[in-house]
Amino acid sequence: MSTHTLIQTHTIALYTEGTYPQAHGGVSVWVDQLVRGLGDHRFVVQAISGIPFARAAVQMPGNVSFTQVPLWGAPPSALVRNDAARRRGAEDAYLTLLDGLCTLDLDLFAAGLQALSTLGQGGGFTALLDTPRVARLTLDTWAGHAARQASSRVRGEPRLPLPTVADSLDALMWLEHALRPLGHPAPQAEVGHAVSNGFAGLLALHGLWSHGTPFVLTEHGVYLRERYMEFRRSAYSPGFKGMLLRFYRLLCSLVYREATLVLPGSHYNRRWEERLGAHPDKIHCVYNGIDPDIFPHAEEEPAESVVSWVGRIDPLKDIETLIRAFDLVRRRNAGAQLRLFGGTPAGNEGYLFQCQSLTQQLNLTENVTFEGRIDDITDAYRAGQVVALTSVSEGFPYTVIEAMAMGRPPVATRVGGVPEAVGDAGLIVRPRDVMGVASALTRLLDDAPLRARLGRAARERVMELFTLDGCLDAYRRAYPLVIAGGKGL
Repeated sequence: MSTHTLIQTHTIALYTEGTYPQAHGGVSVWVDQLVRGLGDHRFVVQAISGIPFARAAVQMPGNVSFTQVPLWGAPPSALVRNDAARRRGAEDAYLTLLDGLCTLDLDLFAAGLQALSTLGQGGGFTALLDTPRVARLTLDTWAGHAARQASSRVRGEPRLPLPTVADSLDALMWLEHALRPLGHPAPQAEVGHAVSNGFAGLLALHGLWSHGTPFVLTEHGVYLRERYMEFRRSAYSPGFKGMLLRFYRLLCSLVYREATLVLPGSHYNRRWEERLGAHPDKIHCVYNGIDPDIFPHAEEEPAESVVSWVGRIDPLKDIETLIRAFDLVRRRNAGAQLRLFGGTPAGNEGYLFQCQSLTQQLNLTENVTFEGRIDDITDAYRAGQVVALTSVSEGFPYTVIEAMAMGRPPVATRVGGVPEAVGDAGLIVRPRDVMGVASALTRLLDDAPLRARLGRAARERVMELFTLDGCLDAYRRAYPLVIAGGKGL
């Protein structure tokens, strides 16, 4: 019997947030590889977005259908009448969830969230929460918990600050939007697959509670860690920021707890997952993979000293550190070039302007180019003698293994699964270390034999560990295991 006839066809509810199919990027590439590589399966995608998007950014194959789940814009309408009983149910569930947030009680949080999921099977409940009464209950409940905790403070426990009226109103508004996914119908499927924690995980919980759909969680970066880093730059008040981070922390913990399988893209994630509640036995690392035929070894390199960077324009990529480091490189090598390839997601235009302004301040406009998205990504890797990645947070980035497959040695930061990807085939530096990045780039640009040796080692490492076939085989085995309740793990 052929291998093909042994493959079972399954319907998979695929839950995404801010990636496939609405935007380009590493996770979106990963999803596209998955759904095309497992063409025998049918994928029903639920895509969390900030606001509704007009059209998909990627072309989907025939085995994929999708619906949007926007957090903002018009709320989902109720399918049933909002009578007094439904109003009481919404208030009770919301207050249970709020009690869980204030006390960091995961079971209370889960009970409130599940009750709202059940209520959401009758459609949206925005009108039940967006009321003066619920606003008053939010302030009173939060203030009551804060006062009790202040009078019996236990050392080491996170402090719940007393809320202002603005804090409680902001929290209610944010929570109402954050809970909107529970008002959308959960797809009928044999297995769910959240491609990140957070709101994608919330959809997976909704599917579990609505239809009993077990789910697998894939993690590229560490979702909660990235929220902590994001909120460091926010201008939110301490009370409001603290409440939002409590929501993310408990949500991530609940998703880890309820997932049948947790499949991180690197071993780095494991300590976060275990600390937040994932049982060690259900965590299995599955590395991202690429098709080495699409990224062939580039034998020729440019004659000039060129550094390529490939990715999305985003603060987590810390392009500013790369620009500052390149300024030091250029002082030693006046003809060196830095070519930045990648698009700017909506909302990140301000960060692009920051990076361009820094380039001008350092008089680098003749040496640094912002080239936007490129039709053939392999041209971006061929353009450089070296490929740089200076992110402050990563999962297991495609840009590193794609560059390595083409024989380009990386200079990359010690974050997430990057050291696991690079091994001894590139140079690893600390994040935000301008001098360290500059030193590593200069070393490789000045030493052609070293570049050649590392480039060969990089290609060999990818062929051994990071092929697309290996990644797809892991998920082809995972779905039946999840359907069977994890038996055989």
